[in-house]
Amino acid sequence: MINLHGVSLQVGGRELLHNADCRIFPGHKVGIIGANGCGKSTLFKLLLREIESDAGNVEVPAGWRIAHMAQEVAAGDQSALDYVLDGDGELRDLQRELAQLESADAPDGRRLAELHERMAAVDGYSGPARAAQLLDGLGFAHADQQRPVHSFSGGWRIRLNLARALMCPADLMLLDEPTNHLDLDATLWLEQWLQKFPGTLLIISHDRDFLDAVVDGIISFEHRRLVQYSGNYSAFERTRAERLAQQQAEYEKQQAQRAHMEDFVRRFRAKATKARQAQSRLKALDRMAQIAPAHVDSPFRFSLPGADKVSNPLIDLREADLGYGDRVVVHKVQLGIEPGRRIGLLGPNGAGKSTLIKTLAGELEPLAGERLCGEHLAVGYFAQHQLEALDTAASPMLHLQRLSPDASEQSLRDFLGGYGFTGDRVFEQVGGFSGGEKARVALAILAWQKPNLLLLDEPTNHLDLEMRHALTLALAEFPGAVVLVSHDRHLLANTADEFLLVAEGRAQPFDGDLEDYRNWLLEFRRNERAGEKAAARTAEQPPEDRKTQRRAAAALREQLKPLTNQLKKVEREMARAEKQLAELEELLADESLYTGGQQEEIARLNRAQAEQREQLETLEMEWLEISEQLESMRG
Repeated sequence: MINLHGVSLQVGGRELLHNADCRIFPGHKVGIIGANGCGKSTLFKLLLREIESDAGNVEVPAGWRIAHMAQEVAAGDQSALDYVLDGDGELRDLQRELAQLESADAPDGRRLAELHERMAAVDGYSGPARAAQLLDGLGFAHADQQRPVHSFSGGWRIRLNLARALMCPADLMLLDEPTNHLDLDATLWLEQWLQKFPGTLLIISHDRDFLDAVVDGIISFEHRRLVQYSGNYSAFERTRAERLAQQQAEYEKQQAQRAHMEDFVRRFRAKATKARQAQSRLKALDRMAQIAPAHVDSPFRFSLPGADKVSNPLIDLREADLGYGDRVVVHKVQLGIEPGRRIGLLGPNGAGKSTLIKTLAGELEPLAGERLCGEHLAVGYFAQHQLEALDTAASPMLHLQRLSPDASEQSLRDFLGGYGFTGDRVFEQVGGFSGGEKARVALAILAWQKPNLLLLDEPTNHLDLEMRHALTLALAEFPGAVVLVSHDRHLLANTADEFLLVAEGRAQPFDGDLEDYRNWLLEFRRNERAGEKAAARTAEQPPEDRKTQRRAAAALREQLKPLTNQLKKVEREMARAEKQLAELEELLADESLYTGGQQEEIARLNRAQAEQREQLETLEMEWLEISEQLESMRG
């Protein structure tokens, strides 16, 4: 068990923790949340014994193996695969000693046998294959595995650090913002991997849907204390909202924000004309009205004002081939964006989502076809590299003054205050800001220009939970059009009315929600792996045999279709069963249930929990049977 008792800690003259307590039991998965700079990463340093507390005790079991995700990567010549393998220190030690013994003129046979026995015990012979699977899941192409580490960009090096941490056999895993540089595909893969991790897991994350799927507890930094909550992040929001509502001053702010949200819902309902989009927006706004109380003390309040003039359509791609140089990534795109349209882009890593956004922004010209812009088009483009474009020697105030020299200082101060820059902070140089603060500056610059089309490519990287919440609210009220790429499913679900799937060289409407996309992606990955195996088998065959093979593959796909459809149905039922089971477990974890007089309700919930677990086990067995049938038929 991890035990912090009476811990106090000062860093740089600022007290981060004061008489803080918390206990984390073995096997628990806990999300660590709090505002940027509150001390989350410092807590990890305490657990790793890199620093000592000023007072109190920090206890971690002495025999525990600890894996943690480094934030920096040395740009060496080592291959990506070897870099990840180094995460398993015992395996690498065994490999080195084996290599030395086997190359010796007279090797010690007894020691050699011991080493081989130990290699088998730690599953060492499958080490390279496991490392390759980690790289594949995190979006690295097979050819990337042998590339030197120094050839990767900063974001991809962070992925290498994550893979290296996951490679380490651990009793305790510490992950600091693991999804920050991942796309949605890799985030979903990581989510599944962590759900199966048997050890104790502590995750610092600002991705609420990711936390909901992985953790069973939350530790929140609140007023220099560590406050523990049972359940996932959504349960934390509900519990915290109820607690805050008991305080009159906070309660009044809560009611004002709820009234604002409800008024917006009413106004939207009165204006909505498209049934499907209207229902999507109303559901999203209702959800946000419910969670607003948990964020009444957020320092961020801002809006995204729309442009004074609009065109219809704002932009139109006609039979457009998109790509770089002579390479077409997405073929024959037909996409017209009208005012108010809200599109979420989905698709596998490297399929062309960022290429499509860059083409809409005008950074790339179509290789064929047309890109037509409305007369009053005003684009606000937030790119993944946006922070690098900031002038590090300039302040937030100066960035806006360059755009609007005639604007009063007070109006600029008021505007920047919504992004968390108050007092003299508006005059500080951006170069000294954290990644989250730079992201807020970039969003402020974008909003100040009053666009009517927002193109957002991973805008939440570096943003904390409170800023993400404020951005979600601001996008809900933004009157213009939005095209969004994000690994943050909460932002996607509450911003987009429709999804466009960019995959296999096409951009087509996706008729489903994010859970449907998750199932689509799993099937896509299975087919991709099957295709790679088939390609390897047929690479040496003559053309006549390949033609026969393609016909056989088409016939096999048709033969497998009923089973694949059945598998998708079972996966949907499993997702529903898992959700219902999580809701029952959340109810059973509520301490107020056991205060007396509720024995019948406790018994009913326990019966329902047992029935739900039995149903889930039945579905899992059915899923395994169907999967085995598919595997055997595919050969």
